[in-house]
Amino acid sequence: MTEDHRTPVTVVGLGSMGRALAEAFVDAGHLTTVWNRTATKAVPLVAKGAVHATDVRAAVEASPLVITCLTTFEDTRSALEPAAAALSGRALVTLNSGSPAGARAMAEWASGHAARFLAGAVKNVPAAVGAPDTLLYYSGDRTVFDEYETTLKVLGGDTVHLGAEHDLAALYEMAVGAMLLPTLVGFFQGAAAVQARGLEATSMVRFSAKWLDMIKSLLPLYAKEIDSGDYTDAASSVNLFLSGMAHDKDLTEETNVDTDWLAPLHELVKRAAAAGHGEHSVSALTEVLRTPAHNA
Repeated sequence: MTEDHRTPVTVVGLGSMGRALAEAFVDAGHLTTVWNRTATKAVPLVAKGAVHATDVRAAVEASPLVITCLTTFEDTRSALEPAAAALSGRALVTLNSGSPAGARAMAEWASGHAARFLAGAVKNVPAAVGAPDTLLYYSGDRTVFDEYETTLKVLGGDTVHLGAEHDLAALYEMAVGAMLLPTLVGFFQGAAAVQARGLEATSMVRFSAKWLDMIKSLLPLYAKEIDSGDYTDAASSVNLFLSGMAHDKDLTEETNVDTDWLAPLHELVKRAAAAGHGEHSVSALTEVLRTPAHNA
């Protein structure tokens, strides 16, 4: 793609991720217009070659492709409201957190202003924007994705269109993102435990990474069990996890590290055993998760 054929793009929202998105477009040679409520956030980008719009309407009018990176769908609508009339015929791509319901409401709002809409998610940290293996997925208007796929790949080489339903990106964002906090808190608990022995948290990084690799290798197997509903081939059973709960109490007593955050997980395992899944694969917890405890 020659410079003359690079798509002009607007980025609205210049937090850490928004700045990374805008920088990627500037570095790739796209005419990049930026806007943020706090105008000073645009200064480093202007120094790199971006154009700072004086207001959000001017930002939207500057490009056929408008990418927003604000915290929520509600924040996005609020920021774009003064420029709503200018969205007509333009491609609007949102890269923010939010629920599937929020994405559907955003799609309805965008449609009401005749915008062509894609909802998306960046599945990595700002520093990874632009890398060949950085994953971004989108859902919504396929014609927008097809028209701007090359431009969107500037943000990450692993770029996927999930389907025409506008809420799919938000659904997968929440489904995949659900793993983040429990995984991190597990690491933080471990870090506190080794520090209680006078050791450094950095000493466990290598081993934690290997553990995560092992967990990663199990995901295809567990996904197959969940999709088939057959949990009988139990390499790691619910009862195995049930018996291991006592160790968490022992760890608390020995290190004074708070393990109470695990209580809801323990309760989930107990519910699975009580439901007859004791000898089944631990992936059978999915069946218990289908019915929240207060509805059981």
